[in-house]
Amino acid sequence: MSRYTEPKNRIARRFGVNVFGRTKNPMQHKAHPPGMHGAKRKKKSDFGIQLEEKQKLKAAYGMLTESQLMRYYHAAARKHKNTPEIFLQTLECRLDTVVYRLKFANTIFAAHQLVSHGHVFVNGRRVDRRSFQVQPGMVISIKEKSQKSKAINESVQGSGRSVPAYLTQDSNTFSGQLLARPSLEEISLPLEINIPMVCDFLAHSA
Repeated sequence: MSRYTEPKNRIARRFGVNVFGRTKNPMQHKAHPPGMHGAKRKKKSDFGIQLEEKQKLKAAYGMLTESQLMRYYHAAARKHKNTPEIFLQTLECRLDTVVYRLKFANTIFAAHQLVSHGHVFVNGRRVDRRSFQVQPGMVISIKEKSQKSKAINESVQGSGRSVPAYLTQDSNTFSGQLLARPSLEEISLPLEINIPMVCDFLAHSA
């Protein structure tokens, strides 16, 4: 199970957005891209633009690996339907993403830890695989002993984010449910990403 350990603020500054939703906004004092000449970047090529869109998507979901992204894309493409929508739905229905959307964690990386350390249950059974695909109707809950965690309680009670319409959350029982797979319009990402462009890039990278 891979875990991103590189500087996260550098990624946020690169895209000019607090992409990981950290409490201490890395853009507050350093709005320019990283590097000595960060504000004087040359115009990107078409390849560079596509590559950046892919990197933005990887960042939005907690720095997914290249192999993970390719696997999700190929699975979506095999369905011969709306590939960009199915691709993004698959990312959005990862267990770690759902835990984050339900506000049980204040960042996607905190959600990674909750799942990996066994604090999350699906339909009453512990699941510690972050990539587990949550299906409509499944109930996600926090382990009873973990419900006293200060970090989890602060995240649930925080007003900085709202739970998406395709999820329902019960803050009293620290549980939630996926009502339906979200449409493209329902999915809110921390920065603007051209999903069809990412799919096209991945299709030609295979």
